[in-house]
Amino acid sequence: MFPWLKNNRLFYLAQTGRLPHMLIVIVLGIIIIFVSQLGGIPIYIAQIFLYGFSETGIHQPETMSATLSGLWMAALLISSFAGIFLFLWLWVRFAEKRPFSSLGFERKNAIFTYLRGFVLGLLMFSAAIGLLAVLGFVQIDRSIDPSMVGLSALGGVLIILVGWLVQGAAEEVLVRGWMLPVLAARYHRWLGIIISSLIFAILHGLNPNISALAFLNLTLFGFFAAFYAIREGSLWGICALHSSWNWIQGNIFGFEVSGGSMGGGTIIKLMDTGPDWMTGGLFGPEGGLAVTIVLVIGIIVIFAWPFKVDEENIPAIQQD
Repeated sequence: MFPWLKNNRLFYLAQTGRLPHMLIVIVLGIIIIFVSQLGGIPIYIAQIFLYGFSETGIHQPETMSATLSGLWMAALLISSFAGIFLFLWLWVRFAEKRPFSSLGFERKNAIFTYLRGFVLGLLMFSAAIGLLAVLGFVQIDRSIDPSMVGLSALGGVLIILVGWLVQGAAEEVLVRGWMLPVLAARYHRWLGIIISSLIFAILHGLNPNISALAFLNLTLFGFFAAFYAIREGSLWGICALHSSWNWIQGNIFGFEVSGGSMGGGTIIKLMDTGPDWMTGGLFGPEGGLAVTIVLVIGIIVIFAWPFKVDEENIPAIQQD
């Protein structure tokens, strides 16, 4: 039953290298994400030098355009997450003795798989917002500066997408491309799935306005992403899905992304009008039951979709 959980390309590729101990995987993974975040310091310093401080932190000029705001945010996302790729490349190349492509970036069907994941991310998050709209729990926020919404903000919205593409892929390559397959291949597939999903949620635990339901949804997204990546035997799709999910959330619908407000403007500025347990409140929709429902349905679809195992090219890992 569910042979794709056993006969899987990601697990097989992880076995081609030297599999590190569980403690090394967990500790090194956490170190990599936090050290990578230091890459954003030069961006903060540049903003302080140019704009100074205000009562709420770095001063953001009222006249800043959506395009310039998008440039700053894209630069921050890229500088804060690009280091993950470098650190993992060094680790798998020199410690595990395997190529970076073995983390799930093989070329076969890469473009199609990536585009499909990107579209699915847009559709899934739109489904959550659609549910809130049907219930009457969202409405258009007309108090926003007109220059930061609609076609006036299109430049910033498109520019910040580049940052989201890097950020989403970086988190996925660390958690689902490296931690999950290594733990699954050395110990047990379910251990890899559970630990990687919990670490993903814990890494977001310091985000502002997080709640118990938000933490549950982050864990649930971790499970969904793990099953998605395992099912495809590739990382291309889930990288794209993660990036488009964040982009449509923050810069198409104008919500907070995992508790944080994004720059770059938005195409539509929505605000929640329903209870926090459904809408997510200040954390954004990821902290509400609407996203929980979408993620649960997504997991069910992954398990229900027909699957053909390629036993010749994907040997099964030997586990009880």
